[in-house]
Amino acid sequence: MRRHLLSALMAGVLASTFLAPAARADGPAQYVPLPTYRVGAYASSGTLWWAGERDYFRYINEVEGGINGVKLDVEEFETEWSPDRTVEVYERVKNGKNGEPVAFFFTHGTPASYALIEKAATDQIPLIDPAGGRTESTDGTVFPYAFPLLFNYFSQASVGINYIAQKEGGLDKLKGKKIVTVYHDSAYGRETQAAVELLAKKYGFENIQVPVADPGNEQSPQWRQVREVKPDWVFLRTWGVSTPVAIKTAQRFGIPADHIIGDVWAGSEADVIPAGTAAKGYQALAPYPGGANFEIHDRLRKTILDTGKSDLKDPKFFGAVYYNIGLINAVLAVEALRTGQAHFGKRALNGEEGRWGFEHLTIDDARLKQIGFEGLLQPIKLSTTDHEGGGAARIQQWDGAKWVLVTDWIQADRETLRPLIEAKAAAYAKEHNIVPRNATAEN
Repeated sequence: MRRHLLSALMAGVLASTFLAPAARADGPAQYVPLPTYRVGAYASSGTLWWAGERDYFRYINEVEGGINGVKLDVEEFETEWSPDRTVEVYERVKNGKNGEPVAFFFTHGTPASYALIEKAATDQIPLIDPAGGRTESTDGTVFPYAFPLLFNYFSQASVGINYIAQKEGGLDKLKGKKIVTVYHDSAYGRETQAAVELLAKKYGFENIQVPVADPGNEQSPQWRQVREVKPDWVFLRTWGVSTPVAIKTAQRFGIPADHIIGDVWAGSEADVIPAGTAAKGYQALAPYPGGANFEIHDRLRKTILDTGKSDLKDPKFFGAVYYNIGLINAVLAVEALRTGQAHFGKRALNGEEGRWGFEHLTIDDARLKQIGFEGLLQPIKLSTTDHEGGGAARIQQWDGAKWVLVTDWIQADRETLRPLIEAKAAAYAKEHNIVPRNATAEN
């Protein structure tokens, strides 16, 4: 089964592909470079992700005629999820192409966000990393050009703890519980540690952290350690091949799947299908739920999939979690560009104008319904001080064949987390001699 899944996801691997933009007669197209990974250890996740992004960008170009008539010139660069390669791509594209400016840069990975955060600030190009990035960049007064949109890592930790509290009967019932975090030993995996430590002190649960080295093909020592702890709950913050290995190894050591909660990047079909029956009952945070029953899917099915224009090689993965991640990444970018155009004019935007568009982005319930994302994307409102804007997720559970949503939106405890974010941002500002912006003056 795993071989079938990976072969389907790997089909049609490309080094560089285009959407054939056809710029407006009265101005250039908007250049959108995409650092991607269709090959390597994380291809099973990436291939669907890029299909979702490219399908939505194609929909904007070919069905809506661009953003107010401005077409998107989308170019893809293979990185194999290497931060060094992503930095190379950034340097290659930051000045645009053939007169087409860059308004933002998707990093598509937390290590790349860390590697580029200073360069992007110097170049005035927003780094966009929804549900990723450097958590303290939520504070836009210190990080004007970094956007951990929608659901930063501290919010992910908080929603996970709040869900455990729901299952246990209340936040007061967390006292004395043992909560283990098994994490990918990288900037991504370590990003929730400060938040979990803070929440453990607030609610009185025991915080045990267990690292898994990349790529995580063998995890017996880690799960033997988890078994010895006898945890009440496990928060799984792995990535790529390390997730199905974790789920299968947990079963072997007697850890029940329905007491393991995966984070955003450990909650896709690519994580559970290769794990087989061991994954049944496994739960995960879902700011990007699986499913193809949303209005945007009906529109895409009619105009992109059924017309043979989809980047998706196997239609059975239409609406898969990573495909939907791609859709949401793309729509956030499109709506930010639309916001920027409303202020600067209906034309391609540069990085500084793109930053303004993201910092003034509001997608409310009415707009979600209008663009077909109602139920798939939470409302979001950004500002100079808040580069996250959402902070909520639902929980989905794998029933052995599909993901099933088992909760409504659960909000992170942003009030508790915000002082920690501001303290980390202030420390970064001091280290790098940054004078924070005046949020009141800029808004």
